[in-house]
Amino acid sequence: MSTNTHTCYSLLLIVCYLLGNLSGCTFKRIHRTKNIAYTQFQSRVYTKEQQHLNVFAPRRQGKNLKKVLIFMHGGSWNSGKKATYNFLGNRLARKNVVAVIIDYPLSPKANYAQMATAAASAVKWTKENIKNYGGDPHNIFVAGHSAGGHLAALITVRHQYLDSLGLENSIKGTILIDAAGLDMYGYLQEEKLPTGHTYLQTFTANPTEWKEASPLYHLHPSMPPFLIYQGGNTYPSISKSNEKFVKALRAMGLPPQYQVLKGKKHIPMITQFINSRNPRYQEIITFMQTTK
Repeated sequence: MSTNTHTCYSLLLIVCYLLGNLSGCTFKRIHRTKNIAYTQFQSRVYTKEQQHLNVFAPRRQGKNLKKVLIFMHGGSWNSGKKATYNFLGNRLARKNVVAVIIDYPLSPKANYAQMATAAASAVKWTKENIKNYGGDPHNIFVAGHSAGGHLAALITVRHQYLDSLGLENSIKGTILIDAAGLDMYGYLQEEKLPTGHTYLQTFTANPTEWKEASPLYHLHPSMPPFLIYQGGNTYPSISKSNEKFVKALRAMGLPPQYQVLKGKKHIPMITQFINSRNPRYQEIITFMQTTK
């Protein structure tokens, strides 16, 4: 992505943040608990900066525990913040889902493995604490847009991140929203980026490391199901890697639920969720309800 793309991404997400926080309170009332620390200063995240998450839960919890969705934001692995996606947490909670929106360490202070370990730490925190918010610790799903989709996919297919925290991989299902980086190895081989480029700071200059970072090369039969959304007019690199990923899943006999949304560019793939009536919400909820 170019510098202009980064600028466009930032501006559109500012609009997204403002619109999301202007949403009225005439719908179901919800509980919001913000800025909960989910990592320790000397944890295996290998970063000095504490990471935080926000929890959005239905106010009326009832007797039955709710499905849980952990969302990881995009931003080319070097930008973005959880507060931008309060609108998503609000809307999911009003639809009877407990939503966990996380921050994670960003490049250049952290590399992809440290980000993935942080994401895994958020799953661990959720597993251990979400019952206090009416969520079911046995029904945790992960989701992400763009770079966040990469992290969600990576911790789903590679057990090492949760294993390193002493937690069995119990992710029930994974939702990718125009995910980037599913084949970072292929992308970086083709692009031949200059030394010091932000992606090389995140993924190193070592092709072996690029393959380690790419979910495409770590698929296995015991993976949970995927729901994959791809923009019809997204970046070519994202289209290419998503198509490879879907093809590989199908070849393994694990076809994902896969939709290419006609005419959608990369940023509108996430800003569409500002509309609480967007049909993607019901599709995601149905995916979560029908995944055993």
